[in-house]
Amino acid sequence: MTQVSGLHHVSLIVADTARALGFYQGVLGLRIEHARPDLGFPGAWLWLGDRQLHLLELPNMDPVDARPEHGGRDRHTAVTVTDLDAFATRLRSAGIGYTMSRSGRRALFCRDPDGNAWELIEA
Repeated sequence: MTQVSGLHHVSLIVADTARALGFYQGVLGLRIEHARPDLGFPGAWLWLGDRQLHLLELPNMDPVDARPEHGGRDRHTAVTVTDLDAFATRLRSAGIGYTMSRSGRRALFCRDPDGNAWELIEA
């Protein structure tokens, strides 16, 4: 039987690649993958552990206004981190708001500059 064997990458729509990289490289500390081919539109590929995150600078058909304040009540990408307190400090230093997970585990939710929600879970 054919089956899914793993996750390769996640793609997110962003309005401005440079601004998005300020969050993904500057705050989350993701490394850029320089082998991104010319796709005819701006964007970036980043390493998310051994998987990739693709930022696509394209018109966004999804509304970004009126999203829930708590990212756990919205579609989101969840990643594990080694030191949640250090990430909370980084977010505060960058002026990025966050809410703590309501699941009981050590996790927080934040949003990138384009409103994409992220859950950071302490491993």
